[in-house]
Amino acid sequence: MAHRNETNEEQFQKMTETPVTELILKLGIPTIISMLVTNIYNMADTYFVGTIGTSASGATGVVFGLSAILQAFGFMFGHGAGSNISRKLGAHDVGSAREYASTSFFAAFATGALILAGGMLMMEPMLRMMGSTETILPFAVDYAFWILIAGPAMTTSCVMNNILRYEGKAFFAMIGLTSGGILNIFLDYLMVSVLHMGIGGAGLATCISQYTGACILIMPYLRGQTQARISPKYVTNEFEVFKNIVTVGSPSLARQGLNSVSTIVMNATAGTYGDAAVAAMSIVNKIVNFLFCVAIGIGQGFQPVSAFNYGAKIYSRVRDGFWVAFKLGLVLMMIMGVISFMNAEAFIAFFRDDPEVIRIGTTALRWQSVSLFLMPVTLYGNMLFQSIGQSKTALWLAA
Repeated sequence: MAHRNETNEEQFQKMTETPVTELILKLGIPTIISMLVTNIYNMADTYFVGTIGTSASGATGVVFGLSAILQAFGFMFGHGAGSNISRKLGAHDVGSAREYASTSFFAAFATGALILAGGMLMMEPMLRMMGSTETILPFAVDYAFWILIAGPAMTTSCVMNNILRYEGKAFFAMIGLTSGGILNIFLDYLMVSVLHMGIGGAGLATCISQYTGACILIMPYLRGQTQARISPKYVTNEFEVFKNIVTVGSPSLARQGLNSVSTIVMNATAGTYGDAAVAAMSIVNKIVNFLFCVAIGIGQGFQPVSAFNYGAKIYSRVRDGFWVAFKLGLVLMMIMGVISFMNAEAFIAFFRDDPEVIRIGTTALRWQSVSLFLMPVTLYGNMLFQSIGQSKTALWLAA
């Protein structure tokens, strides 16, 4: 027990005494790496499926909206619990932190299971609503089946990843996410290029990788390497705990949910111009998400710093952390935007050698690149208010 108390105190000192810039980079760089790898395996699906045909490539874009919905609920529970946990640990309240961790984990699992069941019952109408054309639909059904099966793993992984980050243990989160990502790239190649299992093989690869990543992410909790715990015995039926999770996490649901709606509307609109337009916008969306994850990674390195120090009532570190994150994010996104604008045609052609896809995608990617530097302006304000429990302000900024 003495060793555990010493570990907790060391964690407290790290979060409240390490220079802010150093701490944000220490927490942010593993998050950036894990997010880059996660996005790489999303792009790997797009790349390998692109070798099948334009309609198959479009299917990954349609189903991406479904993945985003699953992640939206996962982020809601993960950020909602993580922010509360970090503030509780900053106030030395470990017992409450464990209640938030376990309650959010099992709530996320149940939500993923409900989306799985509902999606299976309404598969084709759901995919049509998400922008699938009749020629894309067979491919989308094959791919969405496995994404739905992976639903509980996706939602719970978001929770475990975010709690680890908010505890200041971003390295553990990086290991779990990158392991699943690297496995997914290998399985994509094996199942699509070697075994010729088509888009269903790409979906199966993603499903296996999601559950593998989830199993790795849960190990620090089971081994007692975290202050938070995931166990049914810590699940609470206190409405206040669940309400706090949902309230604080609602900006993440709004942010990711609106992104999902935007993707669905974009696919539906692009579908009126044919499969090439859907495929092009799918590729553009994956590239932009890949670039933007650098800014998100910096912000997610800042969030545990702000939440922990807010809980410890060291408000100067919260303010300093915000400006460090904002300046880093702004500079990095300007660099990313220039690189993306200058190489737009080559980026699109890498995923699909179709002149019409390249033409549409190049124009769309260049417009998106111009707007990249604006994203940190609202993103970090949203993350700050969410981290310190000001959910109404964060929700307004997310919307």
